[in-house]
Amino acid sequence: MGTWMRMVKSGWSALAGVLLLAAPVAANAAQCGNGPAGFPAWVEQFKQEAAGQGVSRSVLDRAFADVHYNVPTIRADRGQKSFKLSFDEFMKKRGGQAVINRGREYKRANAALFAMIERKYGVPAGPIIAIWGMETGFGGFMGNQPTISSVATLAYDCRRSPYFTDQLYAALQLVGEGYLSPNARGATHGEIGQTQFMPRNVVNFGVDADGDGRVDLVGSKADALASTGNFLRGHGWRPGAGYQQGEPNFAAIAGWNDAMVYQQALAYIGQQIDGR
Repeated sequence: MGTWMRMVKSGWSALAGVLLLAAPVAANAAQCGNGPAGFPAWVEQFKQEAAGQGVSRSVLDRAFADVHYNVPTIRADRGQKSFKLSFDEFMKKRGGQAVINRGREYKRANAALFAMIERKYGVPAGPIIAIWGMETGFGGFMGNQPTISSVATLAYDCRRSPYFTDQLYAALQLVGEGYLSPNARGATHGEIGQTQFMPRNVVNFGVDADGDGRVDLVGSKADALASTGNFLRGHGWRPGAGYQQGEPNFAAIAGWNDAMVYQQALAYIGQQIDGR
């Protein structure tokens, strides 16, 4: 299991309820900014406002003890040029055919797991495997950037401040419950685990599929993949319907990523893996 969280089954539903109710942006949210110079002052202002929203001082002190303006996060956020490529260019750049080839092998090797996920959530193996392969190379690399610093940097940054401020509140709640280490590391935007869940999605869609009493999206393949199926179901997936562009379930895939070329790639890769 990764260092970022250890979720006991008895506390998970209660935590989810707290987070769904308590995570909105503070009424007088700290003023967003750009560049590292203003980040320390923003952190102090945010901590004051978060304390006013009910986040404990001890949680804030632990969560922000080593927080810093994360330059790799900003560089990645500004440099997502691959989403502007054509479909063929994107597939080539992201190794789409390799994901298909390996994905077929993973489907065969984990047939019982994917059958269980489809029975429970109505989602076939293909799109889940496509997400798994495209996001982390099937769990091969889940990121090495500090999660709290990454999310805080994007909450401070003016480009998408409200969205990432909400993610920061969710992360703070996870820290408070002992499920997210202040030193946790993941992807550059704060994504966590084998299929790269944001903190809010961990709360909304994380499931304990392997029955060990905790939700572990880092160390448990079953938890990560079942949670991904639950995410798609939560975004309107209709069992048995198609998921190519123009079909009912394409909208659920679109909920995963805003970039059309990424959505098209997931749908195509999934179809090639499923053989549908």
